[in-house]
Amino acid sequence: MKKYILFICLSIILFACSGDSEQTMTVTGKVKGLKKGILYLQNFSDSTVVTIDSLQIDGDGSFTFKKELESPELFYLYLDKKDNNEFNDRITFFGEPGVININTTWNTFEPGAKIEGSVTHEKFVEYKAMMSEFNKRDIALAQEANNTEQPLDAVQIDSIRKISDRNFKRSYAFSITYALTHKDSYIAPYIAAIEIPEANPVFLDSIYKSLPENIANSKYGRKLKKRLEN
Repeated sequence: MKKYILFICLSIILFACSGDSEQTMTVTGKVKGLKKGILYLQNFSDSTVVTIDSLQIDGDGSFTFKKELESPELFYLYLDKKDNNEFNDRITFFGEPGVININTTWNTFEPGAKIEGSVTHEKFVEYKAMMSEFNKRDIALAQEANNTEQPLDAVQIDSIRKISDRNFKRSYAFSITYALTHKDSYIAPYIAAIEIPEANPVFLDSIYKSLPENIANSKYGRKLKKRLEN
Protein backbone atom coordinates (compact mmCIF):
# COMPACT_ATOMS: atom_id res chain seq x y z
CA MET A 1 0.00 0.00 0.00
CA LYS A 2 2.83 2.39 0.90
CA LYS A 3 4.55 1.62 -2.40
CA TYR A 4 1.33 2.32 -4.26
CA ILE A 5 0.86 5.69 -2.49
CA LEU A 6 4.51 6.56 -3.20
CA PHE A 7 4.01 5.74 -6.88
CA ILE A 8 0.93 8.00 -7.08
CA CYS A 9 2.79 10.86 -5.38
CA LEU A 10 5.76 10.53 -7.74
CA SER A 11 3.43 10.50 -10.75
CA ILE A 12 1.72 13.70 -9.57
CA ILE A 13 5.08 15.39 -9.02
CA LEU A 14 6.38 14.38 -12.43
CA PHE A 15 3.21 15.59 -14.12
CA ALA A 16 3.39 18.92 -12.31
CA CYS A 17 7.05 19.35 -13.25
CA SER A 18 6.40 18.66 -16.89
CA GLY A 19 4.65 22.01 -17.23
CA ASP A 20 2.13 20.63 -19.71
CA SER A 21 -1.62 20.96 -19.31
CA GLU A 22 -4.66 19.77 -21.20
CA GLN A 23 -4.35 22.86 -23.39
CA THR A 24 -0.69 22.31 -24.30
CA MET A 25 0.09 21.86 -27.98
CA THR A 26 3.34 20.00 -28.64
CA VAL A 27 4.61 20.28 -32.20
CA THR A 28 7.36 17.78 -32.89
CA GLY A 29 8.97 16.24 -35.93
CA LYS A 30 11.99 16.28 -38.21
CA VAL A 31 13.18 18.12 -41.30
CA LYS A 32 15.09 15.41 -43.12
CA GLY A 33 18.34 16.56 -44.68
CA LEU A 34 18.43 19.89 -42.83
CA LYS A 35 21.85 20.55 -41.30
CA LYS A 36 21.68 24.27 -40.56
CA GLY A 37 18.83 26.76 -40.38
CA ILE A 38 16.35 28.48 -38.12
CA LEU A 39 12.88 27.07 -37.60
CA TYR A 40 10.09 29.38 -36.43
CA LEU A 41 6.67 28.65 -34.94
CA GLN A 42 4.36 31.47 -36.00
CA ASN A 43 0.72 32.51 -36.07
CA PHE A 44 -1.44 35.50 -37.03
CA SER A 45 -2.21 38.26 -34.55
CA ASP A 46 -4.03 41.40 -35.67
CA SER A 47 -3.32 40.63 -39.36
CA THR A 48 0.40 40.28 -38.68
CA VAL A 49 2.55 37.17 -38.64
CA VAL A 50 4.02 36.83 -35.15
CA THR A 51 6.90 34.55 -34.15
CA ILE A 52 6.01 32.54 -31.05
CA ASP A 53 9.22 30.54 -30.73
CA SER A 54 12.32 29.70 -32.76
CA LEU A 55 14.91 26.95 -32.85
CA GLN A 56 18.44 26.97 -34.27
CA ILE A 57 19.01 23.75 -36.23
CA ASP A 58 22.63 22.60 -36.23
CA GLY A 59 23.37 19.08 -37.41
CA ASP A 60 19.98 17.49 -36.71
CA GLY A 61 16.63 18.40 -38.22
CA SER A 62 14.61 17.27 -35.18
CA PHE A 63 12.50 19.90 -33.43
CA THR A 64 9.95 20.38 -30.65
CA PHE A 65 7.78 23.39 -29.87
CA LYS A 66 5.24 23.81 -27.08
CA LYS A 67 2.43 26.34 -26.90
CA GLU A 68 -0.48 26.77 -24.51
CA LEU A 69 -3.65 27.19 -26.54
CA GLU A 70 -6.89 28.92 -25.75
CA SER A 71 -8.52 26.98 -28.61
CA PRO A 72 -7.47 25.41 -31.93
CA GLU A 73 -6.10 27.90 -34.42
CA LEU A 74 -3.95 28.25 -37.53
CA PHE A 75 -0.16 28.13 -37.15
CA TYR A 76 2.87 28.29 -39.43
CA LEU A 77 6.15 26.42 -39.31
CA TYR A 78 8.62 28.65 -41.14
CA LEU A 79 12.12 27.56 -42.17
CA ASP A 80 14.68 30.24 -42.88
CA LYS A 81 16.91 28.62 -45.50
CA LYS A 82 18.34 31.84 -46.96
CA ASP A 83 17.14 30.89 -50.46
CA ASN A 84 15.21 34.14 -51.08
CA ASN A 85 11.96 32.20 -51.45
CA GLU A 86 9.84 32.21 -48.32
CA PHE A 87 6.70 30.90 -50.01
CA ASN A 88 7.80 27.25 -50.20
CA ASP A 89 9.39 27.44 -46.75
CA ARG A 90 6.22 27.83 -44.68
CA ILE A 91 3.99 24.95 -43.56
CA THR A 92 0.44 25.90 -42.61
CA PHE A 93 -1.31 23.70 -40.08
CA PHE A 94 -4.27 23.85 -37.73
CA GLY A 95 -2.92 23.45 -34.23
CA GLU A 96 -4.84 22.07 -31.27
CA PRO A 97 -4.01 20.70 -27.79
CA GLY A 98 -2.07 17.43 -27.89
CA VAL A 99 0.89 16.16 -29.86
CA ILE A 100 1.13 17.16 -33.52
CA ASN A 101 3.82 15.46 -35.59
CA ILE A 102 5.23 17.17 -38.70
CA ASN A 103 7.77 15.39 -40.87
CA THR A 104 9.21 16.84 -44.07
CA THR A 105 12.45 17.39 -45.99
CA TRP A 106 14.51 20.54 -46.35
CA ASN A 107 14.13 20.75 -50.16
CA THR A 108 10.37 20.03 -50.24
CA PHE A 109 9.59 21.70 -46.94
CA GLU A 110 6.02 22.82 -47.61
CA PRO A 111 4.73 20.47 -50.35
CA GLY A 112 6.31 17.35 -48.81
CA ALA A 113 5.07 17.89 -45.25
CA LYS A 114 3.12 15.11 -43.52
CA ILE A 115 1.06 16.34 -40.58
CA GLU A 116 -0.54 14.02 -38.03
CA GLY A 117 -2.29 14.45 -34.69
CA SER A 118 -4.75 17.26 -35.40
CA VAL A 119 -8.37 16.40 -36.20
CA THR A 120 -9.10 20.02 -37.09
CA HIS A 121 -6.19 20.05 -39.52
CA GLU A 122 -7.71 17.10 -41.37
CA LYS A 123 -10.87 19.16 -41.94
CA PHE A 124 -8.74 22.15 -42.95
CA VAL A 125 -6.93 20.08 -45.60
CA GLU A 126 -10.21 18.71 -46.91
CA TYR A 127 -11.69 22.20 -47.20
CA LYS A 128 -8.57 23.67 -48.85
CA ALA A 129 -8.41 20.83 -51.38
CA MET A 130 -11.86 21.68 -52.67
CA MET A 131 -11.21 25.42 -52.65
CA SER A 132 -8.10 24.86 -54.77
CA GLU A 133 -10.33 23.40 -57.48
CA PHE A 134 -12.30 26.67 -57.61
CA ASN A 135 -9.01 28.60 -57.75
CA LYS A 136 -7.73 26.45 -60.61
CA ARG A 137 -10.93 27.19 -62.50
CA ASP A 138 -10.40 30.92 -61.98
CA ILE A 139 -6.83 30.71 -63.26
CA ALA A 140 -7.92 28.77 -66.34
CA LEU A 141 -10.61 31.36 -67.10
CA ALA A 142 -8.13 34.22 -66.66
CA GLN A 143 -5.72 32.55 -69.06
CA GLU A 144 -8.50 32.06 -71.57
CA ALA A 145 -9.54 35.70 -71.31
CA ASN A 146 -5.95 36.87 -71.82
CA ASN A 147 -5.29 34.69 -74.84
CA THR A 148 -3.02 36.89 -76.96
CA GLU A 149 -2.83 34.53 -79.94
CA GLN A 150 -6.53 34.85 -80.69
CA PRO A 151 -8.00 37.97 -79.06
CA LEU A 152 -11.54 37.39 -77.78
CA ASP A 153 -14.46 39.49 -78.84
CA ALA A 154 -16.88 41.22 -76.46
CA VAL A 155 -19.35 38.34 -76.47
CA GLN A 156 -16.68 35.78 -75.57
CA ILE A 157 -15.26 37.98 -72.82
CA ASP A 158 -18.74 38.50 -71.37
CA SER A 159 -19.34 34.74 -71.42
CA ILE A 160 -16.07 34.09 -69.54
CA ARG A 161 -16.99 36.78 -67.00
CA LYS A 162 -20.34 35.12 -66.33
CA ILE A 163 -18.69 31.72 -65.87
CA SER A 164 -16.17 33.31 -63.49
CA ASP A 165 -18.99 34.89 -61.47
CA ARG A 166 -20.75 31.54 -61.19
CA ASN A 167 -17.52 29.89 -60.08
CA PHE A 168 -17.06 32.57 -57.43
CA LYS A 169 -20.61 32.12 -56.13
CA ARG A 170 -20.17 28.33 -56.07
CA SER A 171 -17.01 28.69 -54.00
CA TYR A 172 -18.87 30.83 -51.44
CA ALA A 173 -21.80 28.41 -51.41
CA PHE A 174 -19.41 25.52 -50.80
CA SER A 175 -17.69 27.38 -47.93
CA ILE A 176 -21.01 28.17 -46.26
CA THR A 177 -22.27 24.61 -46.66
CA TYR A 178 -19.00 23.13 -45.41
CA ALA A 179 -19.08 25.32 -42.29
CA LEU A 180 -22.71 24.46 -41.55
CA THR A 181 -22.18 20.71 -42.02
CA HIS A 182 -19.05 20.81 -39.82
CA LYS A 183 -20.47 23.01 -37.07
CA ASP A 184 -19.01 20.70 -34.41
CA SER A 185 -15.49 21.43 -35.68
CA TYR A 186 -13.37 24.52 -35.05
CA ILE A 187 -12.98 24.76 -38.81
CA ALA A 188 -16.53 26.18 -39.05
CA PRO A 189 -15.94 29.59 -37.37
CA TYR A 190 -12.52 29.78 -39.05
CA ILE A 191 -14.09 29.52 -42.51
CA ALA A 192 -16.77 32.08 -41.68
CA ALA A 193 -14.49 34.61 -39.96
CA ILE A 194 -11.31 34.26 -42.04
CA GLU A 195 -12.10 32.70 -45.41
CA ILE A 196 -15.46 34.33 -46.24
CA PRO A 197 -15.87 37.36 -43.93
CA GLU A 198 -17.58 39.32 -46.75
CA ALA A 199 -20.33 36.72 -47.21
CA ASN A 200 -23.96 37.67 -46.65
CA PRO A 201 -24.38 38.32 -42.89
CA VAL A 202 -27.50 36.15 -42.93
CA PHE A 203 -25.38 33.11 -43.77
CA LEU A 204 -22.60 34.07 -41.34
CA ASP A 205 -25.20 34.46 -38.60
CA SER A 206 -26.61 31.01 -39.42
CA ILE A 207 -23.14 29.52 -39.07
CA TYR A 208 -22.53 31.27 -35.74
CA LYS A 209 -25.88 30.24 -34.29
CA SER A 210 -25.24 26.60 -35.23
CA LEU A 211 -21.99 26.43 -33.23
CA PRO A 212 -21.78 24.60 -29.89
CA GLU A 213 -20.96 26.89 -26.97
CA ASN A 214 -17.30 25.85 -26.67
CA ILE A 215 -16.66 26.48 -30.37
CA ALA A 216 -18.62 29.75 -30.38
CA ASN A 217 -16.36 30.93 -27.53
CA SER A 218 -13.15 29.95 -29.35
CA LYS A 219 -10.75 32.41 -31.00
CA TYR A 220 -12.43 32.26 -34.39
CA GLY A 221 -15.89 32.01 -32.86
CA ARG A 222 -15.34 35.36 -31.13
CA LYS A 223 -13.95 36.84 -34.34
CA LEU A 224 -17.10 35.78 -36.15
CA LYS A 225 -19.30 37.25 -33.43
CA LYS A 226 -17.41 40.54 -33.60
CA ARG A 227 -17.76 40.55 -37.36
CA LEU A 228 -21.52 40.15 -37.07
CA GLU A 229 -21.78 42.88 -34.41
CA ASN A 230 -19.88 45.30 -36.64
